[in-house]
Amino acid sequence: MSIFQGTFIAVASGPVIGGRGDSRGGWALGWGMASPAASVPSGGGPVAPAADPVAIRAALTPMLVAEFDREWELVLERAKVSKDLAGIRDLLGKWRHIAYGELRDPGSYYRMLAKAEQVQRLGANPDAVSLEEMKALLRRRQGRAE
Repeated sequence: MSIFQGTFIAVASGPVIGGRGDSRGGWALGWGMASPAASVPSGGGPVAPAADPVAIRAALTPMLVAEFDREWELVLERAKVSKDLAGIRDLLGKWRHIAYGELRDPGSYYRMLAKAEQVQRLGANPDAVSLEEMKALLRRRQGRAE
């Protein structure tokens, strides 16, 4: 499902910093599109943005920029009090990963949140395969007989 095909992205709310959704833990719907022109080299696929807030923001959709900004402000306030920059480094690493994922597959972050909400709500992943099926798949991929 791609946002470029004009589909809605279901956004699961949850206990994440800057999470979306209504106060009852419901769903929020939204549109998004990455603006990765500067992050795609002339020779191929996207490149992960630098671990810099400006570079990360440039690779995010407007909805994700708003979430990043909320988390950024919270982490900055914590760092001011604690005098510890570890939270800032962690935040930049997390959002660098999210931004790169969005550059490679727009909408992937919200699909992941929706899947996590589904698994939490149902108590299991309805699309999961058994351990034996997964082992068989790995053996096939490695070229080993079953």
